[in-house]
Amino acid sequence: MASIQRRGENSFRLIVELGYDTKGKRIRRTKTIKVNDPALLKRKKGLKEFLNKELMKFQIEVESGEYISPEKMVFSDFVKEWKRKYGKKHLSGNTLDTYEYLLNGKIIETFGDMRLDDIKTLHLVNYLDDLEKANLSSATIMYHYRILNDIFKRSVEWKLLKENPMDGVARPKVVNKNGDVYNEEEINKLFDLLKDEPVHWRLAVKLAIIAGLRRGELLGLQWEDVDFNSNTISVNHSLARSKEYGFVLKDPKTKYSRRTVSIPGSIMDELKKYQAIKYKEKETLDDFWEGGDFDFVFSKLNGEPYTPKAITRWWKRFIERTKFRFVRFHDLRHTSATVLINRGVHAKIISSRLGHADIRTTMNIYGHAMKVADEGAAEKFDDILNKHG
Repeated sequence: MASIQRRGENSFRLIVELGYDTKGKRIRRTKTIKVNDPALLKRKKGLKEFLNKELMKFQIEVESGEYISPEKMVFSDFVKEWKRKYGKKHLSGNTLDTYEYLLNGKIIETFGDMRLDDIKTLHLVNYLDDLEKANLSSATIMYHYRILNDIFKRSVEWKLLKENPMDGVARPKVVNKNGDVYNEEEINKLFDLLKDEPVHWRLAVKLAIIAGLRRGELLGLQWEDVDFNSNTISVNHSLARSKEYGFVLKDPKTKYSRRTVSIPGSIMDELKKYQAIKYKEKETLDDFWEGGDFDFVFSKLNGEPYTPKAITRWWKRFIERTKFRFVRFHDLRHTSATVLINRGVHAKIISSRLGHADIRTTMNIYGHAMKVADEGAAEKFDDILNKHG
């Protein structure tokens, strides 16, 4: 049995009866909802239909065992709800895997058995402070902050909490590590070392540096994205992989990440030769081809795409084998930006090539490199002025 009670001008209580317990006490589950649309409140028929739909959804949740009473909701139980109703629908596979890894560690260990409404801002401030004392990297601490903020934000949206306890927690400062890049001399040496490497990894590194592509963007490239007539590459997708869903071809990081980047003719020539090799492999495999309808630029012999982790593993082995100075594979993208800055390319062009939403993003990330380049420009005028005493 289910019913609706009006509690105020725009407040309604949904009630689902579940019979009686062993002591003869009636078992019921309740949920209060608010209707904030004045027009809907004035339409009796429309309001009744809306409330009946909400009651039906609530009854299904209760009878299927999916509903957890707010007063008994502990953090670990809410995380399960958050994952099912939000995480799986709105987060990429890679992000959800990372979140779950961190949640199943210290976060659940600390907050798992606490009631959701018992977790206060001070608990969260102390938690992040403990991470800092444990010498975790600023980036890792930021991940913890983002996860907790996201979870508590949903708890407010779903009317389990009145306010987000994370609102009073200062956002951690992330130490910028973008300065760890290769200079032009090192890039030339790197390209020499790559001559003896498999062609697909050689081209992946070159495109990461020349086009500023992220790992997922590189691995999400298909041959239809490569235009040999205009010497451009279009970034239309990003490849991700999760334990639960396997490979997922998704939209790039932001809408601004979808872009077209000009590529030097010499690299396009290498890509054309590489394409011929890939097409010959595909023709030879015939029924053993496992690429499906996709035609990835960077794929295994059978057409299956590489995972983002595969390119990282190869990069680390390459660095160890050649004894070359290590930077993260992602830092090749930062290397691209730094080289262009030092070459005097306008920040707007760099922003567009990197797929930044705003030129200010580029300025914020690469402000130091731009300052150094600006100082170099000033020195050139010094040379002129010195000649004239």
